[in-house]
Amino acid sequence: MKRSRLIGLVITAVVVLGLAWAGQRLLQKRNAGAKPPAPVSSSVELAATDLVAVQEVDLALGLPVSGTLRAVHSALLKTRVAGELQGLKVREGDAVKAGQLLAQIDPTEYRARLQQAQQQADAARAQVDIAQRQLDNNRALVAQNFISQTALEASLSNSQAAQATYRAALAAVDVARKSLDETALVAPISGQVAQRLSQPGERLAVDARILEIVDSSRLELEAQIAAVDSLKLKLGQTGQLRIEGSPAVLSARLVRINPSAQAASRSVLAYLSVDSRGAGAALRQGLYAQGVLGTGRSRVLAVPLSALRTDQAQPYVQVLEDGQIVHQPVKAGVQGTVGDEVMVAVDLSAGTQVLRASVGLLRPGLAARLTALPEPKPRQP
Repeated sequence: MKRSRLIGLVITAVVVLGLAWAGQRLLQKRNAGAKPPAPVSSSVELAATDLVAVQEVDLALGLPVSGTLRAVHSALLKTRVAGELQGLKVREGDAVKAGQLLAQIDPTEYRARLQQAQQQADAARAQVDIAQRQLDNNRALVAQNFISQTALEASLSNSQAAQATYRAALAAVDVARKSLDETALVAPISGQVAQRLSQPGERLAVDARILEIVDSSRLELEAQIAAVDSLKLKLGQTGQLRIEGSPAVLSARLVRINPSAQAASRSVLAYLSVDSRGAGAALRQGLYAQGVLGTGRSRVLAVPLSALRTDQAQPYVQVLEDGQIVHQPVKAGVQGTVGDEVMVAVDLSAGTQVLRASVGLLRPGLAARLTALPEPKPRQP
């Protein structure tokens, strides 16, 4: 039994060695037929447009602002008396003028109240006349010693009470007349109807909302400014805004600054008056706008913001130095605009050749050379 086991082990070893030798031969054949790997490029060609020199520029400093456009003048038309709404015909988008009659609360009940109050005032007036005649008669009788002084004083008190009742009745007439006048709903400002919140025939309570009217001729941007940046705000600063979905550039001017910071975000609300002449009739309340509010100018050494790379722990730029690509760490400073390009101040020497963002990421130490521009061909006669 031991002999047969020993023979089995020998056979197994021989089989394993044979399989290993066959696998090695097959691997050698495959390696012999494979193509050699392409050599890694050790240099790159750059065009003159791929580089930008660090230069001293007059940087326009600014704060990014964004927010929703709001109308300077807007109003909600509400009911001042309860009743059935009648005669409401205007809808969203219709133009209205200040003082225009837009709707009415059913005045039947309020006319009746005014008539009732007027009749009560007339009755009180009659009582005043009666009390006055009685007072005059009693004065004559007292002069002739036909009645006592006490009776005269009683007549005087009755006359004063009648006059007070009459004055109260007149006040009730004024209240009833005012309620009747408030059944007419007129536009408080000129503008356009933004929302129609009630329908004719509804029974409305006091202070029920009927219409929202917006004057779109004057719009402003309500922007939230961080607390640290709010110290740079000054009335009269100007900026440029772009409306979402529109290529037009609008001018804006800082007109108001909220004296209190928001409780939740600690930000400060700033209000920019928007010049809508460049956008025509395209501006509407509620549109989203963003842009830059100018806060000053500074003369600094700067590069385009897009050339600054932040994929490492410290910001850096790709520099062409002695024919090689170098990753140069920089300390970014203030940001601003030069024309339409956003630039950032950096601590580099003037004239340093920095690669633009369009080149992409290149490994440091890679050799690079500038591509010579082709010479112009001579013009044929």
